[in-house]
This record gives sequence, structure tokens and C-alpha cells, in this order.
Amino acid sequence: MAEIQDYKSTPKFETFSYLPEMTPDQTRAHIAYIIQQGWNPAIEHVEVDRAFNYFWYMWKLPMFGEQSVDRVLAELEACHREYPSHHVRLIGYDNFTQSQGLAFVVFRGR
Repeated sequence: MAEIQDYKSTPKFETFSYLPEMTPDQTRAHIAYIIQQGWNPAIEHVEVDRAFNYFWYMWKLPMFGEQSVDRVLAELEACHREYPSHHVRLIGYDNFTQSQGLAFVVFRGR
């Protein structure tokens, strides 16, 4: 049986933060899912101490119509290199429902 975690001691962000950290292959699969759904990937970042504020900083514009998982990964890594101490998350915006279809933190700041 898996060890039960104390969620009070570990801050949680978005849907997948309650699970163990994703492997690069799992992250790639989620990006592929965003693209397959026709959603627009967007990258946001924020300082660790401001992570629970409503607004995060947008990294460039959303990647409207992007079809390459590698390009999305490259932008995520570029954002992380530029802001290594920030949390970096990926969002899949759904044009049809005018909402976020998926959002998760890819890199956690230290």
C-alpha cells in the first residue's frame, strides 16, 4: 500500500499536483493530448511566494494552432531557463467552451 501524504505540508497546484511528479514521457503525453483535442497551449510562470495569487505571468502569447509537441516542450524549457526559481505551468485553452481544458505545473520553483 502506498504511503499516505500530508497535503498540508506540500502545496498543491492544479489537477496533477496530487500525484507523484510526472516523468518527461508523461509530460509529453499530456502535451500531445492538448494538441489532439485542438486546444491552444499556453505557458505561465510565477514566483514561488506568489503561486496562490489569481494571476500568473504569461510566457509569450498562447501557441494558437500549435501541432508540435517538441515546440511546446522547447518553450516550456525556455521559460524555465529564463525563470529557474519560478513555477512554470502549461494550460490547454479550449476555444469551444472558452475555458481551460487542462492545466498542470511542469516545473516547480525552488
